This record gives sequence, structure tokens and C-alpha cells, in this order.
Amino acid sequence: MNESLASRLPVPGIIDDLIGIVGESGVILGDDVAARYPGYFMDRIEASAIVRPRSTEEVSRILAQCNAVGQPVVVQGGMSGWVRATQTRAGEIALSLERMNTIEQIDPVNRTATVQAGVVLATLQDAVAEHGLAFALDLGGRGSCQLGGNAATNAGGLRVIRYGMMREQVLGLEAVLPDGQVVSSLNRMIKNNTGYDLKQLFIGSEGTLGVITKLVLRLRELPADNSTALVSAESVEQLAGLLRHVDKALGGRLSAFELIDSDFYEVNTGDGRHRPPLAHGSAFYALIEAEGTDAAVFENALGDALARELCDDAVIASSVRERDAIWAIREDLEHIVRDFQPFLAFDVSLPVGDMADYMTEVRARLLGRWPHARIAFLGHMGDGNLHVAIGAGPGAPHAEVEACVYEPLRRVQGSVSAEHGIGLEKKPWLAISRSAIERDMMVRIKRLLDPRMILNPGKIFDLTDQREA
Repeated sequence: MNESLASRLPVPGIIDDLIGIVGESGVILGDDVAARYPGYFMDRIEASAIVRPRSTEEVSRILAQCNAVGQPVVVQGGMSGWVRATQTRAGEIALSLERMNTIEQIDPVNRTATVQAGVVLATLQDAVAEHGLAFALDLGGRGSCQLGGNAATNAGGLRVIRYGMMREQVLGLEAVLPDGQVVSSLNRMIKNNTGYDLKQLFIGSEGTLGVITKLVLRLRELPADNSTALVSAESVEQLAGLLRHVDKALGGRLSAFELIDSDFYEVNTGDGRHRPPLAHGSAFYALIEAEGTDAAVFENALGDALARELCDDAVIASSVRERDAIWAIREDLEHIVRDFQPFLAFDVSLPVGDMADYMTEVRARLLGRWPHARIAFLGHMGDGNLHVAIGAGPGAPHAEVEACVYEPLRRVQGSVSAEHGIGLEKKPWLAISRSAIERDMMVRIKRLLDPRMILNPGKIFDLTDQREA
């Protein structure tokens, strides 16, 4: 790695240069850097400065200046990721897009929105709803995550089963390369089959190839109806059958199918916490939601599922308040983070048909090593994404806990990251999901676009280990 990247101080004179670009109010220094994120959950914030541009032009000038002198830069959005992709070291500069927060256009005719990368997801959702439209991406961090970060990590969330991941919502984008060049491909069409789709290089790249500054996003019609239910079952196989049944019965309008195991459910619905809509005692629960379907059709689909023994019990939300209460059980992580200290969270993907065996193996590996450990599973079962919450106890080596979760993915060709990316957290395990030639191609693209290795250095892979098995 370039020697300058190991420096504990920024390149001399670079701070003054950056102040000259964004003004004194656009640069945060000293103790104020750490104070921006007190008690932040995962990422250490040790940057020498946080630079906050207001435009693509300012981002271009910042990167051009940093590239010229070899100053490393780490891009930061809403800071809601879980893989330490925005972690900074002393001597690095953090590039925050928080001031690039303008919704530039909502086009109801073409059903698109053009936004700066720092716009918060919930802000866009609220704005397009006023036009009778919806933005399909939704996730628990909607109130803090930024759309540029959603694209840079190819965020997934709650509606992937129906609408796909962030990649499917992006029609065009603008990005700044590490040398300051601006790639502006603000396509507004669904169909544009003219050579390489260059925007895909930046979506999911975790800020290692360029800085996304602007997006053209696809919008959908705001659903007229929304039906939500919570069901219980005794096996994952039972729920897999239920998934196929409701998807077919609802005519493709199924938008969420969220698995919750008994451990997670009982933590979140314990005394003094969320009220349990269904009794404790079942092995699994599933939150099911359909957008744009008649309530009677939804009720009939669940009634038929009960008759076929695809689930054991069900409750349908009869109001927005009841719907929100059911979702709160799935989305609230406060109790499990507190109860499972020291808390570790994992995000994996695998075929739905392999989930039952996978969960059994992970649990056996963990409890075989730490008999008093706690573990809970939840996630987006409809698209094969499981989240694993673990509290192995004080002193449990992080890497050994990770092995319990990741090693069983090898035999099913699963992914060590379904939707959060690699960052620093999952870098040692990338080879489980990506072959040597795939990792080599990633490095070659990185070297091509960022030959001085200034942008988000060390994230996803190290340039010395891409050929390791």
C-alpha cells in the first residue's frame, strides 16, 4: 500500500486547500470530529477532518486536490452501515455528503426523482407520496440513511421480494472519480441498452471507485391498500410453503415476508416490551405484507394457508396502528442489542431451501463452543436473506464467532453479505463468496479507476491478498 496511506497525519497543507474549496463552515476539525458521532455503534471515527461539500463541483475539486497529493479519503453518508465501510483512521479525510441534500426534481409524468446523494431516504419517501408516488426501497434506517449510501452499498431492505434491491431503483447517476473527473450519466429511461451500463460500477462499490453525488431514481404508484399479518409456524419448511402459497394467491403483490425466530420474538415481546400479537411458544413467526391487494383477497389467502397447515395461527392488522405495532417487533433492535451483550450482528444470504439446515448448523457450532451463548435469527426470508444476532459472552474471539456463521455458507454457495456490503468487517471472509478470479477482477478495476488508492483505502479487499484461497 502507498506509504502515504499509513501516515497518521494528513498531507501537509491539504486542510487549508479544502477550506479554500468548501469554506471554513464546510470543514470540521479536532475534537469536533469525534463529537459528531458520540458512541457510534461500529465505525471508529478517527479522521483528521470531515469535509462537507455542497455540490458535485466541490466534490470534484476536493478529490482532484487529494489525488494530486496522495491524501486518502473515506466517503460517509448516513453512517447506518454495519460493516465498518465508513471507518476512518487518523490522517484520513472523511468526505460527508450531508449538505448535498436537495431533491432537485420529482417528475410525476415519467415517475422519476432526481436527488443529490445526501438526501435521506425517509425525506424522499415523504416527498414523492405527496404526488401519489412511492420509492420502493425501504429499510429500518430510513430516517438516517442517505440515498447515495443506499446506492453505494446496493441496499436491500424490506421490499426486495417485489421490487428488487437499490440497483433496480437507479436509472442514472452522477459520480466523481478519484482524480476529480465527473461521470454524469443521469439517464431517466427504464430502457437504455447502449453499451456498458457504467452506473453499475458504482452501485455496490462501497465508495471505493468513485463518489456518487446525484441519482435519478425510479418511482412507483403509491399503493392504495396495504395488508399486514403476523403468522406462526413450527418449521422453516412450513414457512417456505407458505411463502409460495401467498405469493401465488396474491398475484405478485407480496411485498414483504419477514422471518422471526422464537428467540428474537420472545426478546422483543417480553414483559414491558412490545405486546405479542400471537402467543409465545411457536418456533417461528413471519410478518407478511402485501401492497395494492384487496383486504378480502389477503384474508382469504391466509385462511386457505391455515386450512392447508402452512401456518399454525395468524393475526391480521386491522388499522395502521396495529400494522406499525407488528412491524415494530421486527424492526426494533434495542432490546436484543442490550440483552445479547457483547452484541454481534451478521447479514448473510442463501437459498431458502437451505435455511433450516443452515440455522441448525450455526446454532450447533455456536453452542458447542459457548454453551451459554445466545442466538436469534430474523430476516427477509422472501429473498433468502437472514440476519443473525449473537451474544457469545465476554471474551469470545470475534473471528471464532464469525466462523460459526460464515463457514456453513461454503457448502450451499451462500453469501457472507446479503445487503450491507464488505467494508472492513467481512473482508477476511470474502473468499467464501467470491472466487479468486472475481477478486482479482475487482482489484484490477480498482487499480484502473483509483491508481493512487486514495478512495476508501483498505475496504472490501487488501491489494496484497486478492489471490488467497
